[in-house]
Amino acid sequence: MQTVYYKKRFGRRAFLKRVGAAGVGAVALPWLVPSRAWAGPSPQSRLNIAAIGTGGRCCALMEEVLRRGENLVALCDVDQRQMVRARSHLARSVEQGDEAMQKARAYEDYRKLLESEKSLDGVLVATGSRWHAPISVLFMKAGKHVYCEKPLVRKIAEARELIELSRTCKVATQTGTQGGSSKAFRRSVEVIQAGLLGQVRTVHLWCDGYGPNPPSHSRPPGEDPLPDGLNWDFWLGPSPLRPFKSGIYHPGCLKFQNWLDLCNGMLAGQGAHTFYLPVRALKLCPPVRVETEIPEPVQETYVSKGCFRFEIPAREGLAPVTLWWTDGGRYPPEEVTRDLKAASGTVPRLGCLFVGEQGELFSGGWGEGDMLKLKGDRHWRGVLDHEAAKQVPLTLPRAPGDNHMVEWLEACKGGPPTFSDFEMGGRAAEVYLPGILALRLGRTIEWDAANMQVKGAPEAEPLIQKAYRTKWLA
Repeated sequence: MQTVYYKKRFGRRAFLKRVGAAGVGAVALPWLVPSRAWAGPSPQSRLNIAAIGTGGRCCALMEEVLRRGENLVALCDVDQRQMVRARSHLARSVEQGDEAMQKARAYEDYRKLLESEKSLDGVLVATGSRWHAPISVLFMKAGKHVYCEKPLVRKIAEARELIELSRTCKVATQTGTQGGSSKAFRRSVEVIQAGLLGQVRTVHLWCDGYGPNPPSHSRPPGEDPLPDGLNWDFWLGPSPLRPFKSGIYHPGCLKFQNWLDLCNGMLAGQGAHTFYLPVRALKLCPPVRVETEIPEPVQETYVSKGCFRFEIPAREGLAPVTLWWTDGGRYPPEEVTRDLKAASGTVPRLGCLFVGEQGELFSGGWGEGDMLKLKGDRHWRGVLDHEAAKQVPLTLPRAPGDNHMVEWLEACKGGPPTFSDFEMGGRAAEVYLPGILALRLGRTIEWDAANMQVKGAPEAEPLIQKAYRTKWLA
């Protein structure tokens, strides 16, 4: 694949007082081991949960924790304004939320939280991928259950560490790829592994769900005054220090997602969801080769249109797989999506399409809306309704009510292990993150997964290993 360059187109103090009233005095400004193998709270007891990173996504997680009757004992954020907004939202949105928020203690420093909250059972981590692995590792080693949002990691060395810890730490982990808890997702895994599609040698994944990306660019010049209540140095954490610019990096994941020192663009941001089904269903291992098309010179942000080709070797009797990822308005070729388009009149904006010898299976970007079309079929049928699929036995556990959070909470109490644990989250990351190495090196790479090296490219080591700023680490 040639590297191609395309033409470009395209009252704070009052908040802090409220934080103080809410308890800011505490602020210091393969598979899991089966859950029943460790001693934990009984199924009838209430878990003590803390939340680290209190933006919009974490608010949804905290709502679910409170609705399920668990204790939300602490909130932690380096932006006190964001924590105030979260408290206000939860007080309004959940029954008895106001009482819960009065009891929940506030922290700026996740290390102080761990030190102080002696009764803590588990944490929700929803900070941004630069922080996900360092915080998760600390709490897992302390024996706390961890639910971490995606992307689970920024670097391949982090993925490898979390995979190993998930096998040895006796805690329940859950990656925030909630599509993996749907009946359709798990049925698709069963159907593909039962061989209904025959050998699958090609998978297309794409994302056009968030509007156009700007071309890759550098940071804006200058520096803006820090808002009251934001510890910018701490917010950056393991990532290199950079000047604060209002509205550029914070708040919200779509602000920081494209900055390559902070996250890994759409390939990781949505790829963490969409790669999960093929990784699980086809038992994918890391690629041996990754090619990328680069639409403009790569600067400090992700590119306007991502296009990657991952070559996955044969494994466990399964054929080699070529996996394509495209984003930013770029879709698979028309001949690939023609039948899919005929089903609904348009190509879905996010999706995953398995192309097998005996048929095709489509899944949405989060693992929803799964459809099957086998050879001889005139029309697509839902994977839960297709006559041939009905003959496939149920082999995988189902999440209670398809609820991702409930599955984790029950595992924390000694119930069945989670389906989307950190081993699976790490394995998915090990498949797509070599694409970021190819992008940042600006060329096709040969990937040596066993040794975590790009062949012939020692300059890639800082992109692979945990080259952190350590000021705010435990």
